Amino acid sequence: MSKKVIVIGAGASGLMCAGTCAERGHTVTLFEKNGKVGRKLMITGKGRCNVTNFCADKEELLENIPVNGKFLYSAFGKMPPCDIMDFFENLGVPLKTERGNRVFPVSDRAADIVDALKRYADNNGVNIINLPVKDIITENGKAIGVKAENGTSFYGDAVVVATGGLSYPLTGSTGDGYKFAKETGHTVTPLRPSLVGLKCVEGWCERAAGLSLKNVALEIEDTVKSKTIYSDFGEMLITHVGVSGPIILSGSAHLRNMASGRYILHIDLKPALSEEKLETRLIRELTENGSKTVKSAVLTLVPSSLSGVILKKSGLAGTEKCGNITKESRKRLLTTLKDLTLTVKDFCPIDEAIVTSGGVSVKDIDPKTMMSKKIQNLYFIGEVIDVDGYTGGFNLTIAFATGRLAGSSI
Repeated sequence: MSKKVIVIGAGASGLMCAGTCAERGHTVTLFEKNGKVGRKLMITGKGRCNVTNFCADKEELLENIPVNGKFLYSAFGKMPPCDIMDFFENLGVPLKTERGNRVFPVSDRAADIVDALKRYADNNGVNIINLPVKDIITENGKAIGVKAENGTSFYGDAVVVATGGLSYPLTGSTGDGYKFAKETGHTVTPLRPSLVGLKCVEGWCERAAGLSLKNVALEIEDTVKSKTIYSDFGEMLITHVGVSGPIILSGSAHLRNMASGRYILHIDLKPALSEEKLETRLIRELTENGSKTVKSAVLTLVPSSLSGVILKKSGLAGTEKCGNITKESRKRLLTTLKDLTLTVKDFCPIDEAIVTSGGVSVKDIDPKTMMSKKIQNLYFIGEVIDVDGYTGGFNLTIAFATGRLAGSSI
């Protein structure tokens, strides 16, 4: 039986849900407060749009969702990564799989993904209205419509909240869904940035800002628990306030109890070399360049903007002659190269985060349908829910899968 469905938010999850509902014969009205749909999608993956991650199986997929991954079991069953890929390729967007099973459009244009979703919605008759929604209308424990900011009320048989989180507020993610959830009696768990850069205590970051370090190893130590909570290998970036880049963004998802000084970053600048092999290389560099300064030897190992930091942490001025370096100084230099440490002070602001961690409690949502357990015919999908994944296409997979499940369940 055809129903009138109202979807709030024309991002990844909202467009998928609206198109799915309309394809199944429902009459769908999609509210988007921006002038264009998919604003945040346009900037994902640095404008390339990392559509999904082509994992080997559902278990591997769930391992990459550190927050409430098991809640998504039914959603991923409804639309796994292979189905997401088929969906877009059937809409005329050829895809490619890159390192780490990250899936992108062949064109490297996020606009192609947005256009495909918009076309999917349009071709199935979705009515898009560019108005902000102010309130959800409920009656006798059921969602029956929404009130737009201009005061007009719109009524329907189901209401879907797909408003995103708090990250990138200029794209429209300003936390409206959390307000709707609270006003309708739902629990919203604490909100914090995830997949975000980190501020560090050390002042040298500002002097080395803009430096990209490739092929480094990272370990994050929780000093309260006295254990390593995350390790990775890849690229990171020094910023004026601390660090960012792929391995830092992924690591930030594990910092659950942020407090200045609690987390220490251990960076191995030469992970391809064991300590023994690196020491052998150091000895050779120092011996062969005995009359040169130790700084010149260090410059063969690290970028110039980092050389001063390495020398200072090793207790060296840099002007010493290579031939005069003591065994103790060489050991300190070796230790610094294999374990350059940074002390985390805080997350960078939430409006710089890729995703928002926290949101509508999964305890208030039926995982088999995405419908609220508190208000009948009210659905929550995408980033507004308390689920989030690592970088690599996992968060868009959540958005598409929950949008598909809700659209198929109404």
